[in-house]
Parts: sequence; C-alpha cells; structure tokens
Amino acid sequence: MKTVNIHEAKTHLSRLVEEAANGEAFVIAKAGKPMVKVVPLEEAPVEEPKKKRRIGFLKGQISVPDDFDTMFAKEIEDMFYGEDK
Repeated sequence: MKTVNIHEAKTHLSRLVEEAANGEAFVIAKAGKPMVKVVPLEEAPVEEPKKKRRIGFLKGQISVPDDFDTMFAKEIEDMFYGEDK
C-alpha cells in the first residue's frame, strides 16, 4: 500500500482520490508517521441504519398522576428552606 506525506496529498489530492476510488487505497503520513488510511467507499465500514422509534407503543400501560407537576413540592421546598416547626 502506498504512503504519501501530507504535502504530496494536498498537492495531488484529485489524482490520489481518483486512484483510491479505483481500489488503490493509500496512507497519508505526517513526518513519516501514518495518520489516516484512504480507501474506496465500497471498502469503508458501513453504519447500520438506526432503528425507527416506535411512538406510542406503551399507550395505556403507563399513567401519569394528575398532580405530577406539583408532586413532592412541599418536601423539595423544605429541603431548600428548612422545615417550619
């Protein structure tokens, strides 16, 4: 597999991308240290599609109390301001 330095990759990017698209993968190195591997899209890992969210699948199985927005308000207030005794 061919290795090119960053300067050469910037200078010849179009040619290198064309070669990679034709199946000739290459590595781009910085100061001789390999940094990235460029491969054709067909060889690149493909992400699995995300599962669709099923909206409403728990309908009727969960109930929310009417006082949900004010639940434990007194207890929370007591934690902040102390209990009135």
